[in-house]
Amino acid sequence: MKLLVFLALIGLSECLVKLHLQKGKTVREILKEKGLLDDFLREHPYNPLSKFQGYGVVSNEPMTNYLDMSYFGTISIGTPPQTFTVIFDTGSANLWVPSVYCNSQACSNHNRFNPSQSSTYQATSTSVSIQYGTGSMTGFLAYDTVDVAGINVANQIFGLSTSEPGSFLYYAQFDGILGLAYPSISSSSATPVFDNMMSQNLVNQDLFSFYLSPDDQSGSVVTFGGVDPNYYSGSINWVPLTSESYWQIQVDYIQVNGQTVACSQGCQAIVDTGTSLLSGPPTPISNIQNAIGISYNVNCQNIPNLPEVIIGINGVQYPLPASAYIIQSDGGQECTSGFQSMDIPTSSGDLWILGDVFIRVYYSIFDRANNMVGLAQAV
Repeated sequence: MKLLVFLALIGLSECLVKLHLQKGKTVREILKEKGLLDDFLREHPYNPLSKFQGYGVVSNEPMTNYLDMSYFGTISIGTPPQTFTVIFDTGSANLWVPSVYCNSQACSNHNRFNPSQSSTYQATSTSVSIQYGTGSMTGFLAYDTVDVAGINVANQIFGLSTSEPGSFLYYAQFDGILGLAYPSISSSSATPVFDNMMSQNLVNQDLFSFYLSPDDQSGSVVTFGGVDPNYYSGSINWVPLTSESYWQIQVDYIQVNGQTVACSQGCQAIVDTGTSLLSGPPTPISNIQNAIGISYNVNCQNIPNLPEVIIGINGVQYPLPASAYIIQSDGGQECTSGFQSMDIPTSSGDLWILGDVFIRVYYSIFDRANNMVGLAQAV
């Protein structure tokens, strides 16, 4: 049975729809280059879980959560197509881009959608507001054709911003966000792009997958409608979701040097392409870093000597080497921890975020048909 599934995946890989992602500068790097980072962080403290506030209901999505995001892809909206660079985010569910009606500084240097130039545009009277640290992105919803890697999604609802306060988005290399989570967390009950791909029978299978290149400027890819065996080795381990909202799963434990240092009773985690780090509650994160022997700043020369961090999920161990959980910047001259403290309790315990630190090591498959996440060793 496993052989048949593998052969089927190889066959499907020849007709998969792949969108290549570019790895660019993060907003953190841009602000640092301009000498603005310290002032920005003082005014807008970074909380990677703030986009999950209101957990269990429609969530807010603070843009400061994307401070360290560097993977972007291109889509188009309208007829003829207008092009936008977006983050493909499994931790949110809305598609939104700037509009020509936005006069905020953050819109001035980004692509803006012009409804009057699209023959397939359909307006609505529904407003949308997405909260973040300095205020909110406000705008309205509309319908148009959205092209994602050649997949033409008809009558896709999306947000057009009319106001983007604050300076954060001005420095971002992306124009907007394309959310890939479940419709239950979508602001204004807007149908997510992938849900329309499924309902319009535009994908071979009701799943998509991510490969994030660890260091190259290119090579990362999101695949719609299937699994590409060129991006992983070994078997795929399937993990059932514990909530059909975010891509939420159960983590069994987190170990360092054979000792359980976090999630000793199990914990809930979200597999999130829209979060760069591996985030968890303050005390367990401190326990992990103490067991490793690091703080936030790390001596880059010590990386080869640091132990693996083992994450147990559904009976399978997922090792993270130090090269994955230590973030290197400035050409390898500056190193920091890829673990981030945050704190939000849920009805099922504290919440963790398995962001790009984890996804760069493990090819991640998001299966809507079976409500599961698939994980395999990335190549």
